[in-house]
Amino acid sequence: MRRDPFGTAGPTALAVLAGCAGWSGHVLLLPIALAFPILWSIAPTRLAAGLVSAGYFLAASRGLPQGVAAFYASDLWPGLILWLVASISFVTIHTALWTTVEGKRPIRYLAAAILMAVPPFGITGWAHPITAAGVLFPGWGWWGLAAMTAGLIGLVTRIWPAAAIALAGFWLWSAATWTEQNLAVRWRGVDLELGASLGREPGLQRQRDLIATVRSHASGDMPIVVLPESALGYWTPTVERLWTNALAGTDVTVIAGAALVDRNGYDNMLVAISAKGGRILYRERVPVPGSMWQPWRSWWGETQGARAYFFANPAVDLAGRKLGPLICYEQLIVWPVLQSMLHDPDIIVAVGNGWWTSGTSIVAIQRVNALAWARLFDKPLVISFNT
Repeated sequence: MRRDPFGTAGPTALAVLAGCAGWSGHVLLLPIALAFPILWSIAPTRLAAGLVSAGYFLAASRGLPQGVAAFYASDLWPGLILWLVASISFVTIHTALWTTVEGKRPIRYLAAAILMAVPPFGITGWAHPITAAGVLFPGWGWWGLAAMTAGLIGLVTRIWPAAAIALAGFWLWSAATWTEQNLAVRWRGVDLELGASLGREPGLQRQRDLIATVRSHASGDMPIVVLPESALGYWTPTVERLWTNALAGTDVTVIAGAALVDRNGYDNMLVAISAKGGRILYRERVPVPGSMWQPWRSWWGETQGARAYFFANPAVDLAGRKLGPLICYEQLIVWPVLQSMLHDPDIIVAVGNGWWTSGTSIVAIQRVNALAWARLFDKPLVISFNT
């Protein structure tokens, strides 16, 4: 039997386009990612389903090779290898669960979607189509997540045209009525453009510059200022005293990224500082696998890099309000934000240090993801990034 090459090439090419367009860093284009389940379901063979999955995932994460090359100041090869390795979970799961039996496709796709949303496979569960729920069903909360799940299931059945039309209707209505994000009252997220030096410049002058930046953004009606991931560098008693003294006589509270180091590794954190002192507010649940989180190094007695607190502190309290914190990589995957939403936080705080993503859409995608989840659950959003 002759195989139709267009039966494979066509869906694969369209999956690449869906990955590129859906994850371009524009929030209203997120629903384009919903083309993936359709293309996966109409793939004529398991091999074609694997190629569709690979095309979609690699296109959605296309900024990774260049970003890794910038991070390590190397050529593209390490980034290309990590790019391919990161795709293994997504491609393997969707290839293995693909089936020719129409009646089994919905439950198979649902299983794949769940596996890519939770650990361990969800650790690399980027570009999850469920993220589009924030665009199609803003303010619906958990009902919106359920509606999006039902929509995804419908897209892999024989009635997918009807499901696609219904979802397109929600998309058009949302685009026509879309408004700016719900800002947190009395909060200010500060974006910095300090490049790779942020968190790596240990001098006193850098701390003084950051204190001056906070003062310029703080006021009587804006007393909580958020700085990006790694802003303070290493969290030490000296740094805490410096900031506490600088904030003396004010009611300003600063939330900033920092690292706490010991001989076994380090915690990537958010700290809260005011005139009354400083404290650790949040420890990152999912550091970037490979570059930050390296648990295998402990097998040889080496420091293991950043520690992962997978299910710890999904929500934290500050000044009588409950926060849902997301540091950098946590904004790209599904389960950290859903875990936080189970605790019904008052505000989502999203920070990152994206200097190494210059020339890519990675930071834009992180911002879009955070915005989409905030809109789905109708939560105020505070964002702070360094580029």
